Amino acid sequence: MNKVYPNAEKATEDIKDGMTLMLGGFGLCGIPENCIAALVKSKVSGLTCISNNAGVDDFGIGLMLQQKQVKKMISSYVGENDEFERQLLSGELEVDLIPQGTLAERCRAGGAGIPAFFTPAGYGTEVAQGKEVREFNGKKYILESGLVADFAIVKAWKGDTHGNLIFKGTARNFNPMMAMAGKITIAEVEELVPAGELYPNFIHTPGIFVQRIFQGVNYEKRIEKRTVSEA
Repeated sequence: MNKVYPNAEKATEDIKDGMTLMLGGFGLCGIPENCIAALVKSKVSGLTCISNNAGVDDFGIGLMLQQKQVKKMISSYVGENDEFERQLLSGELEVDLIPQGTLAERCRAGGAGIPAFFTPAGYGTEVAQGKEVREFNGKKYILESGLVADFAIVKAWKGDTHGNLIFKGTARNFNPMMAMAGKITIAEVEELVPAGELYPNFIHTPGIFVQRIFQGVNYEKRIEKRTVSEA
């Protein structure tokens, strides 16, 4: 099976309207910049996006929000995106806000074939509305379901032609668990090497979870900066 694709456009060309996508990254760290740009260019719409956050107004998933390509966000933090806030308050965008640890575990559970699990996070808040509650050892827990996606789109530091991936530093974040939870996983990497060149003990995501891989280009690797009011 040849997993190597020439670029993001080819790797994402069969993503269709209405699909569910997982997009790795934390803030602007470790996000699949090339694939997001390709999705914006393709004008695919009606997407459900599972991501820790929604990027910022002019970068990351924020670019997809500007083009009205996203109908629902499943996220844990969205505080740096004015367009996200506008669409949420106007009712244009459906949003499911999830505690960050719960979101990570829901992705991991989906990839591990675990349909649901109990967690105390969110009990007694809006997060628990409509969810089953059980008591274990005197403590209340809510039932959360595992998450899967039509496509998981991740970004790694190095990868090989068999799809094995190495993440660098904090860019590891949500990427490994999302790579496990996609029916089809697309990995963009900064450096693509022949199979066998990566030391096995350094591999974070085995190639069995990755169906498509390509070497990305022109990474900006932006960082989020503190913003304060002028008053």
